[in-house]
Amino acid sequence: MSAEPKKAASIWDVAKLAGVSHQTVSRVVNGSPRVAADTRDRVLAAIAELGYRPNRLARTLAGGAAQSLTVLTADTSLYGSEASLRGIEKAARAAGWSVSISVLDPAETHSDADIVARLPRAGEPTIVIAHDEPGMRARRTLLEAQPQAMVAVGEYTGKEFDEPWLIGLDDGQVAGEATRYLLELGHETVHHLAIPTALGIEADRKSHRAEGWADALRQADRPVPPVVHSGWTISEAFEAVKPLVADKSVSAILCGNDDLALAALRAAHLSGRDVPGDLSIVGFDNAPFAAYTTPALTTVNQDFENVGKGAFELLRHRLDSSLPKPTPTWRAPELIIRETSGPPPRR
Repeated sequence: MSAEPKKAASIWDVAKLAGVSHQTVSRVVNGSPRVAADTRDRVLAAIAELGYRPNRLARTLAGGAAQSLTVLTADTSLYGSEASLRGIEKAARAAGWSVSISVLDPAETHSDADIVARLPRAGEPTIVIAHDEPGMRARRTLLEAQPQAMVAVGEYTGKEFDEPWLIGLDDGQVAGEATRYLLELGHETVHHLAIPTALGIEADRKSHRAEGWADALRQADRPVPPVVHSGWTISEAFEAVKPLVADKSVSAILCGNDDLALAALRAAHLSGRDVPGDLSIVGFDNAPFAAYTTPALTTVNQDFENVGKGAFELLRHRLDSSLPKPTPTWRAPELIIRETSGPPPRR
């Protein structure tokens, strides 16, 4: 029985053995003069000991020929993920890079080994679209395994680039704006049909959107109703929202995304409640269908495509610090008022 082939050494292995950064290994491999003689000797000795053969990542780190990256995402059918992916692919193609996609099944438990095995090679530049639990696990795993070769698109943490590897949108602030808009129309309070958090549907931690909604209600001294939790699919949202829509005291619902709002519209139609005469519904994300529902959906626009482009540029900067660090170029989230929102019914 033949022995299992030995795994090829990576640039990261060489860097660890030599006690230097992977950028330094790349400079040595590519003959850069910006390396001290003793450091170069240590790196060359590590290369010889490990039998390292430079790969495309090393050449890219040195500013050479462009290469590929891998995107890890849990669901390409969700508008936010799809639009972010489109932005990544456009920016990568313009720079001469190719993009591969690996989809993490939300129904499965992904081990660290499984996540790393999805990359075609050690140190593969990776962007993780981390809006859910599988994405968060991939983010944590790769942040430990290859911190300089990973960027995540995910939940806002306070300010863009607050974490050097994270791109995010401030959806909490605009969720509060949407809530205040409904209160100003005359609604006593606003209910919230929530998307799953990155820690799961039943997690105590609220999404940033839910936090913005609740903060706006508390600041206005209005009741904060219990959050109604939904899964990601329209069918799950439909089942979750039916009791809320059937409650005639409920006059306004802020939905975690436009798919959930579509489910609320259908539930309202089947229960005989007029939108917006009896019930106001506000979505989130401004998916392409939002302007064409009947009535047209009031929602929050999010510039996911340009966030995806920014993620690619940030990844390039992290791979090669000589490239300029990108600045946020995407539009801030904004409330788009259409036809599904209006004053509450007269009691």
